[in-house]
Amino acid sequence: MGLWWPGLSCIIMGVVRGTDKDLIRGCKKGEARAWERVMDKYQRLVFSIPRSYGLSREDAADVSQLTFTILIQSLDSLTEESNLKAWLATVARRHTWRAMEKGRRERPGREDDLAETPWLLGNEKPSEKWELIDWLDQGLSEVSEPCRRLLKALYLDETEPSYAEISERLDMPVGSIGPTRARCLQRLRTALGER
Repeated sequence: MGLWWPGLSCIIMGVVRGTDKDLIRGCKKGEARAWERVMDKYQRLVFSIPRSYGLSREDAADVSQLTFTILIQSLDSLTEESNLKAWLATVARRHTWRAMEKGRRERPGREDDLAETPWLLGNEKPSEKWELIDWLDQGLSEVSEPCRRLLKALYLDETEPSYAEISERLDMPVGSIGPTRARCLQRLRTALGER
């Protein structure tokens, strides 16, 4: 199944105009130009989500088509104040996870996935693992590189390094790890709280 959308040829030349509110209103009225603008504005984003999880171009195209099909089916439930970008990204991620779970069922025995690492998230369902990993990863991407490296070393390194090992690895004094950790955790909480 390939990526298909009415008016796709017009998208290449289109210029993104209009707020999400305008686009939702136009789509609800059945305006072709509004659909073209939605596609122009969000097609790359939606396609990039399954690709970022390692899905093939064909599977990513399937997820994209499904995501925009669900948008058509869900238009009546969207308000004009809806955040279309976040809504589309959430739908795309959920269907990406489903495609990945289906792929894992078809290819048993693959244990190298971060979401399959038992020490990271315990006994939660695979879709919940992916959602938590994605949420945490997005939060970590919004803090500084030194904070990201420190938090990953402290909380996500399976080897559970000591402060001395972290100090050597990150070239920072052992005595500054605790206070820096507190500041970095606060920044991460702020980043995650804004989602």
